[in-house]
Amino acid sequence: MTDSATDFEFLRHLSRIADALEKYSPTDPTTADVEPAEAYVWNHASRRLSAVARVNRVDLRMLCGVDHQRDSLLSNTIAFVRGFAANNALLWGARGTGKSSLVKAVHGTVTERGMDCALVEVHREDISDLPFLMNYLSQIDRRFIVFTDDLTFDHGDSSYKSLKAALDGGVEGRPDNIIFYATSNRRHLMPRQMIENERSTAINPSESVEESVSLSDRFGLWIGFHSIDQETYFAIVEGYVAHFGINTSNVDVRREALAWSMERGSRSGRVAWQFIVDLAARTETDLTEKR
Repeated sequence: MTDSATDFEFLRHLSRIADALEKYSPTDPTTADVEPAEAYVWNHASRRLSAVARVNRVDLRMLCGVDHQRDSLLSNTIAFVRGFAANNALLWGARGTGKSSLVKAVHGTVTERGMDCALVEVHREDISDLPFLMNYLSQIDRRFIVFTDDLTFDHGDSSYKSLKAALDGGVEGRPDNIIFYATSNRRHLMPRQMIENERSTAINPSESVEESVSLSDRFGLWIGFHSIDQETYFAIVEGYVAHFGINTSNVDVRREALAWSMERGSRSGRVAWQFIVDLAARTETDLTEKR
């Protein structure tokens, strides 16, 4: 083999090694890497914001039984986007009651009103990236709602410290162009057993428990969600029927919706939507056009 061929082969191997190293240790993103979009998902592996072509959300007016929650989050978000003081928000409560739907619907409403604000979703398993992500977003001349769905911490999980650091913002404080919204089934984000375990094993139990529970105190706005009554459940179902123009002339919607909820042992916005999906399939209704 000639020297030139050997050199070429050597350079090819070096290039492959460099590509592999970049894959497993990607370079830090720059503000120029962010393509225009109204929503993004944080990609931990590439350390990049992935633009979302179409946000999966419902119209704010279709969320029934959460009037107080809607007004609180919407007013807080509008204040933030307009540059006024606003709180990080924790939406907690029963499963399927519309917590994440409300966050996305409020963002959609703000966007429709011509206010420039991007939604950035961070997956629960990537919560340790929050301090880095917030520092990165602070360098972009735009307002961001950083959102994590189903945020909980179990025994032995220390990633909650990253969340505390991000919410506190250190010496500089939280960046003015960022607000953090999270949903959780737990009011204090940690199971009672975890809190009790820390109490029993800590040198100073009261300080350990305070360290754990104080995480939720970083959220200035707590918005509770609870199970809905039957009439509200029917209102949600009938709202979907009207919105999507589902032909129910041969369907007893209330009777079937009630049976559907009884089979699942609960009434919630999620259960109502699952019933609508089934009803749309049986009536050959396309749900993608107006959602």
